[in-house]
Amino acid sequence: MKKIGISGMLLIMLIVAAGCGEKPQAAPVGEQSSAATNITDPAETVEAANGGQTVQGAGNGEGSKQEPQEPEKITKKIEVFFTDDDIMELHATERSISFTEDLLKYKEAFKALQTAEPGMISLWEKVILNSVQFAGGELAIDISLPDEARLGSGGEALAIESIKQTFFQFEEVEKLELTVDGEKLDSLMGHVDLEHPIQK
Repeated sequence: MKKIGISGMLLIMLIVAAGCGEKPQAAPVGEQSSAATNITDPAETVEAANGGQTVQGAGNGEGSKQEPQEPEKITKKIEVFFTDDDIMELHATERSISFTEDLLKYKEAFKALQTAEPGMISLWEKVILNSVQFAGGELAIDISLPDEARLGSGGEALAIESIKQTFFQFEEVEKLELTVDGEKLDSLMGHVDLEHPIQK
């Protein structure tokens, strides 16, 4: 009986020992944290691939580039001045000009001065506009004068008066510097003295 009792106890101890050997061992702390960091966010992968700079819209193929906005167009009513067939006096005509900045405003005004109403004559129609600059209240206009743009003494005086009245209606323009091919001439067309600059 003693032998049977001892044999039974040994059998029970072997079963218990075998069961303990099958239990999974807990991974060391270092290995657990290593496994956790292997799960990464796709966005972080993109960021790392681009040197740490995040790329917007990388997932759907759309960039973050925005379309540039066009500058707002301004429309303004001005008066331009023409003469009649007799070239004796000036006549004011209202025009609408559109522009996005002041330099374009002056160019559009000059263009309007070159296009007369039916029955009127533009004294600047055949003049070539080279450049327009504005600074410190002074508007500088450089032109070229082909032979067909030159006028007699009466036409020259009215041409100067028409450009003065056209540009001095802009409040910011206090002086007008008119040059021909970059030169300050004593006379625009050889008949009338030309001031440098013309004062308002």
